[in-house]
Amino acid sequence: MAIVRPLRAVRPTPDNAAHIAAVPYDVVDTEEARALAAGNPLSFLHVSRAEIDLPSGADPHSDRVYRLAAERYLKLKHDAPLVQEASDSMYLYQLHVEGHTQTGIAACFSLEEYDGGAIKKHERTRRDKEDDRTRHMVELGAQTGPVFLTFRPISAVEDIIKRETKQEPLFDFTAIDGVRHTLWRLAGAGADAIARAFADVRALYIADGHHRAASAARAREHLASSSEAKFFLAVAFPSNHVRILPYNRVVRDLNGHIPEGFLGELARRGFAAERGTAIPSRKGETSMYVGGAWYCLDLESAGKMGDGLIDSLDCNMLQEKVLAPVLGIGDIRTDRRIDFVGGARGTVALEQLVDSGKAAVAFSMYPVSVEELMTVSDADAIMPPKSTWFEPKLRDGLLIHEI
Repeated sequence: MAIVRPLRAVRPTPDNAAHIAAVPYDVVDTEEARALAAGNPLSFLHVSRAEIDLPSGADPHSDRVYRLAAERYLKLKHDAPLVQEASDSMYLYQLHVEGHTQTGIAACFSLEEYDGGAIKKHERTRRDKEDDRTRHMVELGAQTGPVFLTFRPISAVEDIIKRETKQEPLFDFTAIDGVRHTLWRLAGAGADAIARAFADVRALYIADGHHRAASAARAREHLASSSEAKFFLAVAFPSNHVRILPYNRVVRDLNGHIPEGFLGELARRGFAAERGTAIPSRKGETSMYVGGAWYCLDLESAGKMGDGLIDSLDCNMLQEKVLAPVLGIGDIRTDRRIDFVGGARGTVALEQLVDSGKAAVAFSMYPVSVEELMTVSDADAIMPPKSTWFEPKLRDGLLIHEI
């Protein structure tokens, strides 16, 4: 069973929610965050990326930044204002964009279950990123953005979603990127029904937010006397609601090749690179943009990698068959010649990077399935780096869990 419990959330009022809500802190850099928050003193980016209120070049991990984040949080609570629920509540959080709708349960989840593996991971975390959010949580005494969880669907949860989303929402607004965010508050019997339904959820899976979860676990050690610190804020979506977009790759140079020589080298290695479209049509295929043209690259045509699930993932086959042996990209986590482009930006962004000379080749990937992700997690295995891009994104600042 999965433990889910309500919280007395700190949140915006309905009339200021759209002004406060901000993209996740880790999908923008400092300058992008500064631009998004410009002219909006209520943007939660002033809290989640407090360095934007310091001169350019300020160290985002300095003591000054974390102190400023705590000050900005207190100021926002007063000025916006932010309010705290009078009683424990859970929420339904719905995201809608371009014909896609997903609805999840926003609540607190158990760090003991995270420790024990009932909440499953598919990604390694970096210590420096954990240090950052752990310090942020401890300084604020709050978790300010949710982890994105998923689980195999059960009918009881689907029934609650269908019933409760017919009610009047607490928040309902469309952000500047076109994503509609709608939240319903559930207290009393509604929250109790969710807790009972989750008794049949056998496992939860971190889809997005591994560093948030790891940081919450570390913050708990700094706040040992707090019962609230034993739980972390998350939104759990049934897996049939979740959408994974491709996580595309661009490489800055061809490792000494010209485009014709690069294509020739691929042919010598057994790849039949034929002119194709910008979007691959199936698993086992990637679209490659080089020399001003798109090519279809059958990743399975140069021989089988192995029988394991990781072996069969497209991003792994591309790495082992093309990026490492032909382009010399040994570790995509550290090699500065490779970069990654979330699928929400589309394939036009890939073309622009190559045509402008900022990259020499781009790979448009076929997206990983949610079932593949959960199967990898069930095996206690790790997905290859940069293999999933979840879209649409949850917003920071809409629900805050004070610890």
